[in-house]
Amino acid sequence: MSLDHAAPPSEHRRRPVDTPVLAVSAVVVVALVVVGIAVPDQLASGSSDLLGWITGNLGWAFAVSATGFVALALVLAFSRTGRIRLGADDERPAFSRASWIAMMFSAGMGIGLMFYGVTEPVTHLMTPPEGDVTGGTPAAADEAMQYTLFHWGLHPWAIYAVVGLALAYSSYRKGRPGGFSAAFAPLLRGPRGRGAAKAIDVLAILATVFGSAVSLGLGAAQMNGGLSQVFGVASSTGWQVGIIAVLTVCFIISAVSGIERGVKILSNTNMVLAGLLLLFLFVVGPTVFILDMAPNAAGNYLAGLPRMSLRTGVFGGQEWLSAWTIFYWAWWMSWTPFVGAFLAKISRGRTIREFVVGVMLIPTLVSLVWFSVFGGTAINAQLTGALDVLASDDQNVQMFNLLALFPWSGLTSIVVVVLVAIFFVSGADAASIVMASLSSHGDDEPRRWLTASWGAITGVVAVVLLYAGGLKALQNLTIIAATPFLVVMVLLCWALLKDLRGDKAPVTGQFPAVPPAAPAASSRTVSVVEAEDAAAARRVPVAD
Repeated sequence: MSLDHAAPPSEHRRRPVDTPVLAVSAVVVVALVVVGIAVPDQLASGSSDLLGWITGNLGWAFAVSATGFVALALVLAFSRTGRIRLGADDERPAFSRASWIAMMFSAGMGIGLMFYGVTEPVTHLMTPPEGDVTGGTPAAADEAMQYTLFHWGLHPWAIYAVVGLALAYSSYRKGRPGGFSAAFAPLLRGPRGRGAAKAIDVLAILATVFGSAVSLGLGAAQMNGGLSQVFGVASSTGWQVGIIAVLTVCFIISAVSGIERGVKILSNTNMVLAGLLLLFLFVVGPTVFILDMAPNAAGNYLAGLPRMSLRTGVFGGQEWLSAWTIFYWAWWMSWTPFVGAFLAKISRGRTIREFVVGVMLIPTLVSLVWFSVFGGTAINAQLTGALDVLASDDQNVQMFNLLALFPWSGLTSIVVVVLVAIFFVSGADAASIVMASLSSHGDDEPRRWLTASWGAITGVVAVVLLYAGGLKALQNLTIIAATPFLVVMVLLCWALLKDLRGDKAPVTGQFPAVPPAAPAASSRTVSVVEAEDAAAARRVPVAD
C-alpha cells in the first residue's frame, strides 16, 4: 500500500534511512521487550501504576482534546476553508466517491468492530456506563447503545480526520516532501526544529507499534476463540502466540512484496464478507427489533453527545472511563500515523469540506448499522433470556456464542475467523510500511528489510505483552504510548491552522493552480525546514 505523496513510481528515488529516528525508536521498543521477557510481572504492575496516574491526572486532556478535534474538523469543513482543495485549485479527485468510501472502510474499520460488535453493547447493558439505571433493563440498553456509538462515531473519526487533513494539505497543497513531520513546518524552524521533527517521527512510530500490537492481540484472541468454538482447540495464550506468529509472517510477506493488487483484493474481499455476514444476521435475527433500535440509538447518541463528550469522572467513574473511553481515544490516536497517511493518500483533489464530511459521516453511519445489527441482536438475546452473552468471561467467544443461536453457525463462525485474519494481515502490513517510511524520511517505498523488521518487532511486542499481562497489558501500554502523541496531535492542528491562515479558497472562476509536489531531487536527508524551502522555490505559498 504505497504512500507516495509526490513522484510517480517510475521517478521514485529511495531516501536514506533516518538513522537517529530508527535507532531511538528501536532502542525504546527493544528495551520494553527485554523488560517484558525478564520481569513480566513488574512490567504489568508498572504499566498499571503509570496508567492509573495518567487517567487520574490527564483523563480530562483526552476528553477535551477528542472533543476539540470534532469541533475543529467541523469548523474547517463549514467555514470558508471548506472550499480549499487538497491539491491544486483545478485538481479533481483521483478516485471515484464509491471507491473512496470503500477504501476508507477498509482502512479504519476492522478487527475492533469484529471484537467489540457483540461484547461492548452487552457489557454496557449489564454494567451501565453512568450507573444511573439498573443493569439489564431497557433503560440500560438505551445507554449501552448510546455509549457504543459514542466510542465508534464522530469522535474517533474526527481524530483521524484532522491528522489526514493536515498531512494531505501539507503534501498536496503545500508540496512538501519529508513524511509525517513535514506537516509541522510552520512551527519547526532552525536546528531545534530539525531535532523536534525527529522526535515527532519517533513518537509516531512508538504510537503505531503499540496501537498495532493491540490490534494483533485482539485479533489473535478472537481467532483463538473462534477456532475453540468450531474445532475445539484450547483457548490459551500459547495458541494466541502461535496465531500471531503465523499471521505476522503473512503480513510481512505481503508488506515487502510490493504487490498492491493483493492488498486491494484482500480489502475488497473483507468488505464483501462483512456485508454478507451483516445481512445474514439482520435477516435471521430480530429484524424488527434491529429496525427499531437503529433510529432510537442514533437519536439518543446525538442527544447525549455533549454530555458524553466532556465526561471526566470527576465525581466517580474514572475506572470505567479508563477501561473504555480513554482507552478508545488513545487507541484511535495511536493509529493516526497509519490511517491519517492512508486517508491523505486517497483524498488528493477533494475539498476540505468533502474530506471532513466523508471521513466523519460515512464511517459513523457504518458503525450505526453494524452495532444496531450485532449489538442489537445481542441485547435482544440478553433481554429475552435467549442467551446470557456474558455467561462466558472470555470476550473472545461471545460473538461465536451469539452466532450459535442461528442457522449455519459453523459457517458464520468460520467467516468471522477469516474476516479477522484478513483484517489482521491487511492492516498490519500497511502499518509496517508506515513505520518503515517514518524511519526513512517519509520515503513512500522504504527498504524491504526495514519494513520486515518493523513488522517482526510489532509481532514480538504483541507476544511479549500478552505474556506480561494479556490484553489488559496491551491496552495499558496503548494509553501510555498515546499520551505524548496527544501533544503531537494538538501541535499538528496548530500547524494546520497556521498553514490555512494565508490560503484563499476559490469562489468563482478559475484560479491559478498550486503546483503539485515535485519528486525529490536527491536521496539526501530532507528536513522539514528544507522541505519548506523547497516549497518556496516552487512558488508555493507557505504561511508564516
